[in-house]
Amino acid sequence: MKIEQIYTGCLAQGAYYITSNGEAAIVDPLREIQPYLDRAEKDGVKIKYIFETHFHADFVSGHLDLSRATGAPIIYGPTASPEFDAIIAQDNQEFHVGKLTIKALHTPGHTMESTVYLLRDEAGKDYCMFSGDTLFLGDVGRPDLAQKAAHMTQEELAGLLYDSLINKIVPLADDIIVYPAHGAGSACGKNMMKETVDTLGNQKKINYALNQPDKKSFIHAVTEGLNAPPAYFPMNVAMNKKGYTSFSDVMSNGLKALTPDEFETAAEATDALILDTRSAADFHNGFVPQSINIGLNGDFAPWVGALIGNVEQKILLITDHGKEQETVTRMSRVGFDQILGHLAGGFENWKNAGKEIDTIVRINATEMEGEYVAGKTKIIDVRKCSEFDNGHIPEAENLTLSEINDWINSIDTKEHFYLHCQGGYRSMIAASILQARGYRNFSEIEGGYAAIGKTNIPSEKGKVNA
Repeated sequence: MKIEQIYTGCLAQGAYYITSNGEAAIVDPLREIQPYLDRAEKDGVKIKYIFETHFHADFVSGHLDLSRATGAPIIYGPTASPEFDAIIAQDNQEFHVGKLTIKALHTPGHTMESTVYLLRDEAGKDYCMFSGDTLFLGDVGRPDLAQKAAHMTQEELAGLLYDSLINKIVPLADDIIVYPAHGAGSACGKNMMKETVDTLGNQKKINYALNQPDKKSFIHAVTEGLNAPPAYFPMNVAMNKKGYTSFSDVMSNGLKALTPDEFETAAEATDALILDTRSAADFHNGFVPQSINIGLNGDFAPWVGALIGNVEQKILLITDHGKEQETVTRMSRVGFDQILGHLAGGFENWKNAGKEIDTIVRINATEMEGEYVAGKTKIIDVRKCSEFDNGHIPEAENLTLSEINDWINSIDTKEHFYLHCQGGYRSMIAASILQARGYRNFSEIEGGYAAIGKTNIPSEKGKVNA
């Protein structure tokens, strides 16, 4: 028996590769399937089943491409209704992979079709569970994502999740290993641990959701403080349920190299968004006008999903040399398939062609300190509310990056302001969006609040400003 967790940090997502006696199964595969095919070939095993714990909202699964490539059927839990051939398992139905048994436990709540797969080893002992978004480490799946499809409130779904956990999961043995679909950083929960593997017994002790005294308390605990889900979530659900363009076709289009002239023509002839994935340090010194900067070396895919929102948006890419394939791959994971091509030779080629360029005003924290006037300097802090509460400049206004489309029109174009996040990644994203929409009267702070904290600019803790 072999069980491998294939963890993707950018999405905080865990896929699983299981083998026994010449057969293999994959649980919740990512969009690009070659790593699974390579593992199976190396191990000399045949992929027999593809298990899906539910219709994912935060990423596009590789189930369809993987099934086409291997002939392995896709398995969903009860009540799932995909628009393609799949096995819809009954509650407690068992599947055999080599000498292993995988049992489907229907656990509605996060979504109606959510299913935990319990694995029994060669000796017939319950060994581990692939808990999907039903049970995380330190948390449970948020119950608000499937409200519309289920025609239920988040409270009703939370009640179903409570029943699923108490009746199906909690009675299982403490030594069972829990392999969740996500870890800390995912928007599918609110209190996930940074660890990606644990025992069920430990989760029974420390998971706040499993330690509520009754259903009413559980419902309140898991629904309290939920932020609005990213706009792209329903679109990813639809792609996972209905089908999508083959990953190879998406890659072929995205790797289409465009000369500066062709790139400029494409930008002018379509409603394509220009996405520059270089670092903030490189971007601010020069970029194609109207570009949006979301650096590849960060939580790239989730920010693409959260800020661009519409997966049908046409996109033109600017990347560092050699990063084209990685960029297209990571965008496809969250459903952004409409990539028209990338700028051949990157931004340097654009600049050398004599094309128009733009820049962002970026200053360091020491320069800001010299310009700072207590009580008068306008500052916009785009960090999360929890970060802001833990420490901020007294004059700062907390306008989170994730909500930029809600607050951008309230900015006074005549009043200069300073813009920062924690380290400079998110503030440069915000700066690029602001500038693309005509706001230019600001200075973005290199190094963010971490650098500001090394100056004499004052700070305070407390609740977010009203």
